[in-house]
Formats: sequence, structure tokens, C-alpha cells
Amino acid sequence: MLRPAHLLRSEIIAAHITENPVTLAVLLCIAWILPGLIGHDPWKPDEAHTFGVVYQLLKDGDWVVPKLAGEPFLTKPPLIYLTAALTGTLLSPVLPLHDGARLAAGLYMALAFLFVALTAKELYGSAKSWVAALMLLGCGGLLLRGHQLIADTALLAGLAIGLYALAISARRPLIAGLWLGTGLGICVLSEGLVEPCMLLITMALLPLVSSHWRTRYYLLTVFVAVMVATPWAVIWPLLLEARSPHLFAQWFWVENVERLKGIFIFTQDEDYFYYVKVLPWFAWPAWPFALWGLWVEGRAGLQKPGIILPLTAFAAFFLFLSIIGEGRDVYGMPLLLPISLLAVVSFETLQRGAANLYYWFAIILFTFFAIVGWFYWMAIDLGVPERLWKHMMDMQPAYPTGGRAFVVILAALFTIAWLVLLFNIKRRPERPVIIWATGVTMLWALVALLLIRYIDTGKTYRTVFTQLSQAIPASHGCIYSQSLGDPQRAMLHYFGNILTVRLEKPGKRPDCDLLIIQDKWKSPTHAGGSWKLIWEGRRPGDKVERFRLYRQS
Repeated sequence: MLRPAHLLRSEIIAAHITENPVTLAVLLCIAWILPGLIGHDPWKPDEAHTFGVVYQLLKDGDWVVPKLAGEPFLTKPPLIYLTAALTGTLLSPVLPLHDGARLAAGLYMALAFLFVALTAKELYGSAKSWVAALMLLGCGGLLLRGHQLIADTALLAGLAIGLYALAISARRPLIAGLWLGTGLGICVLSEGLVEPCMLLITMALLPLVSSHWRTRYYLLTVFVAVMVATPWAVIWPLLLEARSPHLFAQWFWVENVERLKGIFIFTQDEDYFYYVKVLPWFAWPAWPFALWGLWVEGRAGLQKPGIILPLTAFAAFFLFLSIIGEGRDVYGMPLLLPISLLAVVSFETLQRGAANLYYWFAIILFTFFAIVGWFYWMAIDLGVPERLWKHMMDMQPAYPTGGRAFVVILAALFTIAWLVLLFNIKRRPERPVIIWATGVTMLWALVALLLIRYIDTGKTYRTVFTQLSQAIPASHGCIYSQSLGDPQRAMLHYFGNILTVRLEKPGKRPDCDLLIIQDKWKSPTHAGGSWKLIWEGRRPGDKVERFRLYRQS
């Protein structure tokens, strides 16, 4: 009897997938990276102020001193800003500037996937290289953060390059030194002097824990790495110091030395167990495979470079991030690199019952949420069912429905590809990993294609800041701002072409006749003194933030 599954089953497709797993992994990585990079405005907090610096860089051409809305903004070195400015400029004829800039995140994620696969190939052989990339791709903590314009994606790529260099150092010390220096340089120029310590600590620990790295070849690798990393680490700081010794001192002492002091200062306010609590979901499903690999290898595994390198890296990364006391999920992205490597050590020995449980859990989970995604799209764009449509429109009353036939067709293709793959993956040890990675990719694509415009309606500052700029009198002087956050200042500059003089900033300031205040809806409306309210607004559906414009009476 002909079953419905036979309509999707093709021996040719099944054989091609089995014979070309690397091609499948590459296609999955591309399909994972691209959706979500375009089609929405910059969102707060991290992406908005990162793009704000990129926008200012393109306005004034100054990459030595990163600026946000006209003021120096030295929390990060300029690598991510320069990369985003380059991709944004190159793609500006066909994409909005913010979408083109966000593709820089896709570039760094592609590098992270590539070098994780190369590291796995060196440590475990070619058959497991592509599995490591899929393990990283499937981690829950990477899904949103890996598609944002943030410096952490560049840091992730730099660390992945560094781990690859450490993996090949015994075999190709000179090439390893070049890659290690490049990885360190990317880390420094993307985040500063603090985060590269994770890789430096790993480099220092490896000779202590294994004779594999206790050789002259390893010393040669480290020497070459120092030579290669030095230009990355010193050129921009020297240019910054030449431009402004004050700004250099602020960057060096406040943004780097003061943060490093956090390693030696313990307070009750810091959550030193933050990453212990978030890893179960953040690194799922790679961490159960990693624990299984360590269990199977046992003590004998502690003599193998394929165990020692990722385990040492994880210990160094985890202890450093925990002790420094800056608990945020985005800072935990580096932990996913060594976990993904450990996850492929012995995944093929997983008991059949456990593998089948993982396999069917992935199928049920992602099929269910795919149905939910299409159901919500029908309510939002087609108005069916009407009750859910009214509820969704109450939350985002400014959402423009319809008019996206191409996007819907593309989302349907992703769904069909998911179904076709389900019926054409032959029984093999990698099958659960492939199904999970495909399910994550399909679900993210549905969100990025079908629901992203609805989500963006509530997150973008485009409408409210356009209205604010239109409310500003034609004849006016400078504009004060009060309690305006960095993401809001960045978006006000981008969407409203407005720069403000912050009242919170010490020192002399000019006499301005306009004032913009960011507050909450329950805050008093009177600004004090002779200020007269002439406009107030908020993002559609936002019941927290409010923006008010005052003028001197």
C-alpha cells in the first residue's frame, strides 16, 4: 500500500545525502546564517548601539575614535565597526544600510563554523569535522546572538581560529603560529584586552597538562603568534593615543584594567554561578554528547589531544567568565566552541535507545513549532482565526499585514525541505545530529521570514523617532537629552538625524532651547523650569518607554 511518506521518499536524494555529508553541512550552515540578517531594523540593546557606531563611522569617516551619536564610545575596539561599515557600504545599492552592516555577523559566524570543523578534522578525523559544525549550529544560545551585529560574533571567530591553531601546532608550528596570532588579533581588535585572556590562559595551561604541547614546536608556535598578533594589538591603540591621550587612557584603564580587576574582587552582587545555570539550555543539545564522550573515553581520554584541548579550553573559558563576574548569555558564546568539539568525540557510540529518543524528540519538537509558526502567520497576515488576530493586533496595532508573497513561498520551501530531509536520512549515527540541526535551521527561517516583521514592529524605533523629528520646530538651536540610553541615542541619530547634548555628561554645555526626555509612562509629565511639552510618543505597543519633547517657553 502506498503511504504518504513515499511521496517524499527518494532513493536518489537519500543516497546523495549519505554520500555527500559535507555538502549537506555547508548548505545547512548557509541556510542557518542568512535568515534573520536582513529584513528588520537594529534592535536594542547591543545591536542598536553597535550599528550606531557604524553609522557614525560612515558619516564622519573616523575609525580611530569610535563614536556614538557624536560622542566617543570606547567600549569596543573598531574591528566589528569597520567590518560592518565595509559590508554595509558594499551592499548599500541593494540593501538598507543596517541590513548590509548586519551581514558582517554572518561573515564571522561562517568563520566560526569553518574553523570548528577544521579543528574537529585535525583532532578526530574528516568523518567528524562537519558534525562539529552542526553541533555548534544546533546550540540554543547561538541562535539569536549569532544573527546580531555584535562584537561577540567576531570574538567567537577569533577564538575558533585560535583553537584550530593549537590543534595543529604539533604538526605545523609555523602555520599554527600564523593562525594563532590572527585569532588573538581578532579577539583583541574586536573586544579589547580582557576577552583574549581566555585564549592566553588556554595556551599557558596546555603545556602544563599534556606533553603533546610541551615541545619546542609549541614554543615556536607561540613565538610566531606573538609576532603576528602584535600589529593587531598595538596599531589601533597607538593611533588612539596619538589622537587623544585622554581617550586612550579611558579605554585602557576603564574598559580593560578596571574590568580585569574584577577577577580579584569578589562581591555579593556578582553571580559567579551564572553560567552553571544557563548552560543546560544555552549549550543544548551539545553538552549531553560532550558528557557522553568524556564518560566513554574515561581516564584514557585524558592522554589524547582531542580530549585535552577542548577540555582545557572549556575549563579556562568557564573559570575566566565566572570569576570576572559579568553574567550575560551573550558573553557565554565562547563556551560553545569546546563543548561542540567534545560533543563529537564518541557520539557514534551513543546507545541506540538514547539516539532514537533524541531523534524523535527533534522531529516532534520542530514539527510542532513549525505548525505553530504557520498558525500564527495565518492569524497575523490572513486574519484566521479572527480571535487570535485581534489579540495579536492589540499587541502590535501598527503592524502592516499582507504583501509578502515571496517571503511566504521561501518559508514554504524551508518547510518542505525539512519534510523531505526527514524521509531521506538513512539510519546512521549522525542522523539525530542532522535532524536537530535541520530543525533548528527550519524553525529559525520560519521566524525570520514569517514573523520577523511583526516582531520588528514592536522593537524598531523608526516610527517614533521619525515622528519626533517631524515635531521639532523648523527654527531651533541645540537639543538637550535626559535619561536617553545609548541604543536610543544611536537610533535617534539614524532615524531622526538628531544629535543631542546629554545633561548627564559633566562639563560646560551650550544653551539649548529643546529637550528630549526618555522616561516611563507613569513618570510625571512636567520637566521643571520653563520647559513646555510639545510632543510625546512611544513605540507601537510599548507600555514602558516614553519619549517627550519640550521647548523653552
